Amino acid sequence: MATPSLPSIAFLWPALLAASVSDAASAMANEFAHLAGTDAEPAPPAPRWASANEIALELATMRLRDFSRGAAGATTLVCAPFALHGSTIADFATEHSLVAALRAAGRGRLFVTEWRSAAPEARFNSIDTYLAELNVATDALGEPVDLIGLCQGGWMALLFAARFPAKVKRLVLAGAPVDIAAGASLLSRITDSLPMSAFRDVVHAGDGRVLGRRVLGMWGPLQLGANDIADILQVAPEALAAHGHRLQARFEEWYAWTVDLPGTYYLQVVEWLYKQNRLAAGRFTALGRRIDLSALRTPIYLLAARDDELVAPDQVFATARRVGTPSEHVRTVTAPCRHLGLFMGATTLRAVWPEIVRWLDERRI
Repeated sequence: MATPSLPSIAFLWPALLAASVSDAASAMANEFAHLAGTDAEPAPPAPRWASANEIALELATMRLRDFSRGAAGATTLVCAPFALHGSTIADFATEHSLVAALRAAGRGRLFVTEWRSAAPEARFNSIDTYLAELNVATDALGEPVDLIGLCQGGWMALLFAARFPAKVKRLVLAGAPVDIAAGASLLSRITDSLPMSAFRDVVHAGDGRVLGRRVLGMWGPLQLGANDIADILQVAPEALAAHGHRLQARFEEWYAWTVDLPGTYYLQVVEWLYKQNRLAAGRFTALGRRIDLSALRTPIYLLAARDDELVAPDQVFATARRVGTPSEHVRTVTAPCRHLGLFMGATTLRAVWPEIVRWLDERRI
């Protein structure tokens, strides 16, 4: 049986950027309807971690990776996104590694969550499932942590800090969608415009899961060109070419490798976070408790990308108005980059993240 082509919306993406919300939503809905009965292409090899590490803990939903190499000091936990791409977003390549930037700035005891792609038996995993295992991982580290949440890992980190405030000393949210109503991106507009039935169709097509390779082209271009990759990684196009295309090939492999998401988790994120904005509105229940962000007093650093195509900066910065942290202990910074540039861009990693480490090292309140 021939492998079906991937959704044609991948090739419509540039047009969608200029389309009206209703037209874009209509195109997306049409592609959702054609997902059933298709087979995903064979998965490419899993991306490699750039930095030496060992597995500190094996859980059902994650591996906790330890990059400490015996170093001491304050414990930092990076909560990677559990979305479409793998957790190696935090440790992509030499000079494009958040892990390396944090270590170079003095963060010695450093851990990263590596979320597992959802197997069929994990299709009913919920947001609570992942929060509970994040809680186990944090307890295993033996002390309160400085928690860094990246993108979709950001709202999860904020939920965790609000649910277990004694376990988080300081909180960094980078490119994290928190208050969806505070700003608009193409992603949030389309999510708002499509009915929940369309998202349920995606889950049904994957027998209870969202299969990453099937939907990759629906949330962004299926492939990125050399100029786009150079822009994200913040290197000159000629420098990218000077690597003999090895860096470009590594990025293309990273971008093509996707994780599968549990249908329950995915639908909760779409409905509770994006459509109903429960986290910002104080109507989100996590592990049996309603989350009141105004009760959170943890110092918070909010980092947004100026040219973010996925998360509007206002969706990040509105967090400052929702939490109870005193204003003098909230830092907001905008980096001149695109979304992925926050975590992979060479200039951002050199200029912004050392400043974040200095903030983490400030005298505790």
